[in-house]
Amino acid sequence: MVRRVRRLPADDDTCAWIQALPPLPPARRLGGTESADCIVIGAGFTGLAAARRLATQRPNWRVVVLEAQRVGGGASGRNSGFVVDVAHWQPRLGVEGNQRLVRLARFGIAILRELVEAHGIECAWSELGRLHGAVGPIGQRHLDQMAAGLDALQEPYQRLDTDGVAAITGSRFWGGALHTPGTVLVQPAALVRALAATLPPGVTLFEQSPVRSIEGRFVVTAGDGQARAPRLLVTVNGFAPALGFLEIRVFPLLTFGSLTRVLTPDEQAALGGRPEWGLVPEERMGTTVRRTRDQRILIRNTVHYTPSCAADGALYAHVRRNHEAAFRARFPALSAVSFEHTWGGVMGMSLNGAHAFGALDEGLYAAGGYNGVGIAMGTAAGTLLADLVVGADSPALGDMRATPRPAWIPPEPLLGVGVRATIAGMRARAGEEVL
Repeated sequence: MVRRVRRLPADDDTCAWIQALPPLPPARRLGGTESADCIVIGAGFTGLAAARRLATQRPNWRVVVLEAQRVGGGASGRNSGFVVDVAHWQPRLGVEGNQRLVRLARFGIAILRELVEAHGIECAWSELGRLHGAVGPIGQRHLDQMAAGLDALQEPYQRLDTDGVAAITGSRFWGGALHTPGTVLVQPAALVRALAATLPPGVTLFEQSPVRSIEGRFVVTAGDGQARAPRLLVTVNGFAPALGFLEIRVFPLLTFGSLTRVLTPDEQAALGGRPEWGLVPEERMGTTVRRTRDQRILIRNTVHYTPSCAADGALYAHVRRNHEAAFRARFPALSAVSFEHTWGGVMGMSLNGAHAFGALDEGLYAAGGYNGVGIAMGTAAGTLLADLVVGADSPALGDMRATPRPAWIPPEPLLGVGVRATIAGMRARAGEEVL
């Protein structure tokens, strides 16, 4: 059987996190034929964690990692930089199921923290927690549900009214929030680049080497060459269906962010609040906001579904208008501040909020579909996928295996019709949570 890749990443080149970093040296591309013990497709948080763990568990193995772009050029370097421990409460999972997800996320955070400390990684690592914000009645209702979930989990949090949120953010836009202490804020592109730069011996990374076909067990044609191995790990999250994997479990969704120029000292004083923080909307179609360590404001909202995983100029103009409206509504005192960057990225989603993990066939493994919390969960999934490959058991692997599978999704055109209608309905209900 030959799987031919249906589409390749087409990410824009305007991501602020990437633009802020020094230029990379020339890429090492795949050419000729490479033999390995394991091939990992995708050098994001999942793929790098898997490769690192394999090299640790099997130091005599050769692991080849194939990345279509430069490391950090895809979703791992384009997200909002929240390394989340306690995500949204999922009532259908009950206390035990939600506790399992928290343990897995904290497993991933602990791995990243250890690497950041061991290698002196500069990625603006900030253990500040995060705000779960609400604006109107809909958001407040979701906030109450989140508080009830945190109480059931016996997780600490602080409830804030408008004054309390304003003391942190400098804005009285939000009617209330919960602060949970375990989330870490990072510069995601800096983190994932450094993780790639510190891979152990035994791992060979080929960048700008997009996979074009996968044959048998397993011959992968990528870049200008081929890689052969008896084991294959697919860790490309939202792009897995484009490679012919997880097509009935995971679908791609485009999300967008904008970052302002650096605030002047006078603007920082006018804004007030704390010098760094992050807020996510408890209403899921709402607006995520961060004040970064280098004194910029990030706005993230607007999602778009297209099987091509690409955005055109008209969509970007629409996104920029949405982000500007959200920024002005929250920070009217910063009317002179403009956005310097607007970018998009592909997120892997499932219909029921579950992520994919495990063996698909003999020697074939995959993980993805993290529904917007991929830094911590992707790190955990990649690490545990490697353990699954080598037969190493652990309580964390037991937790991962016990999580629900992603729900079945219909084929196109039904999928597109359903996802677009759902997005439109959720956005309409969200109302001022988006603005």
